[in-house]
Order: sequence, then C-alpha cells, then structure tokens
Amino acid sequence: MVFGHNTNITVAGMTFHVQTEDRGITNALIDTTVYCRGRVLHRRTNSYFDLLPLDLEREKTLKLRVTDQHQGILAELRSGALQLAPPPAFPAARPTPAAVVPIANSTAAPVASANTIALELLNAKSWLSGRHASLDIAVRLKDGGAALIGATVTARIDGAAEPTEFSTETEAYGQARLEFDMPRLASEEPALVIEANFGAARGQVRFQLRAKPKVPAAG
Repeated sequence: MVFGHNTNITVAGMTFHVQTEDRGITNALIDTTVYCRGRVLHRRTNSYFDLLPLDLEREKTLKLRVTDQHQGILAELRSGALQLAPPPAFPAARPTPAAVVPIANSTAAPVASANTIALELLNAKSWLSGRHASLDIAVRLKDGGAALIGATVTARIDGAAEPTEFSTETEAYGQARLEFDMPRLASEEPALVIEANFGAARGQVRFQLRAKPKVPAAG
C-alpha cells in the first residue's frame, strides 16, 4: 500500500504546496517535495528499508513516518525553521493582440460556461528533460483570446503507477509554469493531461506519451 499527503500552506503571503509520498517498496523511500508557483523549492527524502519486508504492523509504522515527515515540513515552514525564497514570477511574454487586456479571476469576473478555455503548452517540444518535467502553459478564453490571470492550472500523468497531481495559478498574460519529476508509468498508453479552471470555465489538453519500449528477455 502506498501512503501520501498533499497540503497547501500560506506563509508570509506565499502559498506553498507540500507533497509527501511513499515511493513504494521497490525504492523504500519517503519523499517530501515543496512547490511554489509550480517549481520545486525543497526536497527531503528518508529511507525505510529497515521496515522491509512490510507486514500489518510495519505498514502502520510506515504510515506514521509518512505523516510525521509531512507534518514536520509544515511545522518548519510555519515556524520559519525552513525558509524558502519564492521563485520569481513567470517572465511576462509579449502579448498577442487578442490578449492585450487580461481578465483577473474574481467574483466580479464574467461567468463563462464550461469548455471555453484554450490551453497552450508553449514548450511542447522541450518540456521533458530526463525525468524532469517543466511545463510553460498559456491560458486564454476561446472566445476573443483574452488571457486569464489567476486561473487554476493542474497537470497529471494518466497511466502513472502512483496517481499525483500538480497545480499552480496563472500570472502575467495568463501564463504559468509547472515543474515536477515524472512518476513511474504503469500503462502502455500514458498521457500528459493539463486542465484549467476559471470560475465556471473549463479547459483541457491531452498529450499521448510514448511508453519506454520493453527490452526483450534474453533467450
């Protein structure tokens, strides 16, 4: 069984996303990652090889360790024992004529219906380097092309062995950046799925990924 926690925490006006997960008995690692604006700011990893092989009692101990590590990071952020400098805002791109006037996400923003958001992966040919993913995303209304500031953008890998989701918000010119390490794949047809939410408006893009070819067993 794989254990994990995801928490958003705001410290001094900055929101951090803290994710702790058990990497599975193959790796026997408890991994905590702290994100801000979709970028990795801190990582802490501890082994639990001493608990292998797992049984019911050791699983309880593992679950407690995962929770303790996660809560410990949150406590360090709150107290200032762990001080992380937020990354710079996503560099502003030159706006296209259709996106000169951005729309900010607020209760006063126009209410749009579902499936009216256009998503663009700006670095579609270079977003993956080794196991590290870095997504540069532009979010606009389909009707008129106005950039959406403050839209929630999430990314996930369908077909991952351990389902995880990463999120951030758009900034200048409706752009956002998400960075994460690719999870282990367990499907022959994995896909990168990027979604955006802005009030009642929704949008999604899906990119089919190439699974790593299996090496034939030696005969």
